[in-house]
Amino acid sequence: MTDRKVLFHLSDIHFGLADPRALDWVKKEIAERRPDAVAITGDLTMRARHGEFAQATAWINSLDVPVTVEVGNHDMPYFNLIERFIAPYQRFRGMQDKVEREIDLPGLAIVPLKTVRRWQPRWPWSHGWITERALERTLTAIDALPAGTKVLVACHHPLVEAGTKGKAWTHGGDHALAELARRKVLATLSGHVHDAFDIVRTTAHGPVRMIGAGTLSQRIRSTPPSFNELTWDGETIELCVRNLYAIPTEQMQVDAVPEDAMPPREPDEPVAPIGAVPPVDPPVH
Repeated sequence: MTDRKVLFHLSDIHFGLADPRALDWVKKEIAERRPDAVAITGDLTMRARHGEFAQATAWINSLDVPVTVEVGNHDMPYFNLIERFIAPYQRFRGMQDKVEREIDLPGLAIVPLKTVRRWQPRWPWSHGWITERALERTLTAIDALPAGTKVLVACHHPLVEAGTKGKAWTHGGDHALAELARRKVLATLSGHVHDAFDIVRTTAHGPVRMIGAGTLSQRIRSTPPSFNELTWDGETIELCVRNLYAIPTEQMQVDAVPEDAMPPREPDEPVAPIGAVPPVDPPVH
């Protein structure tokens, strides 16, 4: 018996502006390779429209393997502020059993960490923000795992901060990374950047490996659509960035998470709402 596990890490599919060829290819790979699990780290849709969620739900539910789905900033209601504040996650209801789902494999767990909020005291709201409550849920889940279990933490935003209050990538990211390092997690899995990366971040409690997946949409940045294939041998993770053009992994990855790594704003991207009263942010479930 071997501890070897194969995981597929997808991100930023952006139904509404997805790449049909890439999606067909990935779905075929999942059907033929039968990975032990698939982690989708957010931005399932382009504008969180009902039709986009219907497409995302049908595609994700057709994957006959264990799947965990994280919430991305593009998956929060864009044009209905009442829904965004009161029921921001109801459009996930068709795949609710997969949203922020912990996947427990023999000796290996994928644990979710929410990095999006309905609102935050800075603009744009597309940046990451880890609340104390969200981090506590993740750490509690990790601490409850059987002794010796290795952990991957799945989130949407890379858990790095740029060093300034206004432009920080993910508020609370450095603290979260330090707590994950304390628990010796194998790596964080994230998206948002639209380019793949594999870097190590140093914290007060040791290093943390950060793995980012590229996009499966037409909204590319500097590399073509791709996904990550992770192979775990019981001790270490080997990473291959899979793409339709057979470009080597090292050429598909960026060297660092830049301060401004998002693709250009789309023409219908909303502006900051005026006079909106920010409520308390609830968990997805």
